[in-house]
Amino acid sequence: MKTFTFFAIILAVLITDPKEISKVNALKKEAEAAYLAKDYELALAKYTLLRDSMGVNDPAIKLNLAHAHYHLNDTAGAKSNYNQLATSSYNNLKSIALQQLGVMSKDAGKLEEALQQLKSAIKADPTNQDARYNYEVVKKLLEEQKQQQQQNQDQENQDQENKEGEDENQEQKQDQSKDGEQENKENQEGENQEQSEEEKQDQEQQNQEQKEGEEEEQEKSQEQMTKEKLEEMGISEEKARQLLEAMRQSEIKYLQHQKRKPTKRPPSGKPDW
Repeated sequence: MKTFTFFAIILAVLITDPKEISKVNALKKEAEAAYLAKDYELALAKYTLLRDSMGVNDPAIKLNLAHAHYHLNDTAGAKSNYNQLATSSYNNLKSIALQQLGVMSKDAGKLEEALQQLKSAIKADPTNQDARYNYEVVKKLLEEQKQQQQQNQDQENQDQENKEGEDENQEQKQDQSKDGEQENKENQEGENQEQSEEEKQDQEQQNQEQKEGEEEEQEKSQEQMTKEKLEEMGISEEKARQLLEAMRQSEIKYLQHQKRKPTKRPPSGKPDW
């Protein structure tokens, strides 16, 4: 902060005693000297003595009191005195008070509030270059803050879109995995079913072959028994075939003869004539 200008203001309360006037002037010089020496605690004590104990109602003293509080990091004391001067009829004092309130708001991160206070400071005194400088600083900071907020918002939106995309991809992968598992399961079931049918067919074929083998064995056994029986009877296989053929022919003739015999008409109960 640049060195503050001190203002010589006519005392609101007239002091007629020359000794009192001399004492007040001396104390003011001591306070100003302490302030310029950056001994803000001593300056604050002397300005407070002038205001409270000696009843000096000087706006310049209030301004320096506020400055002393500010340098001592007494935010509450500084704001209290600056706010009293923010409505002063002295535009130069009003402008400095508003400027300081704007700087304090900036330091607290309240950029919108700071910008309005500095704007009011310039309006109160267009020649206040410190107020103009701080106004431009705060304006730039506010623009950067809004830009950063927009970038953060864009990044959040991008992160959200990426997250949603990742979630969607994950869901698709899960669905594909489920579909793949289901397809594998169906394929396995189909293979098991085909294998079961093939095994069933193989078993049926084996059973059929076994049955045919048994029947063939039975036929061979029957032929062997017949052959042995014919040998016991002293009849050759040829002779046995001839006898079987003769029996078959005889049976055929018998059946044909039976067909040619007239069927007897059942009695009707009436004379034949």
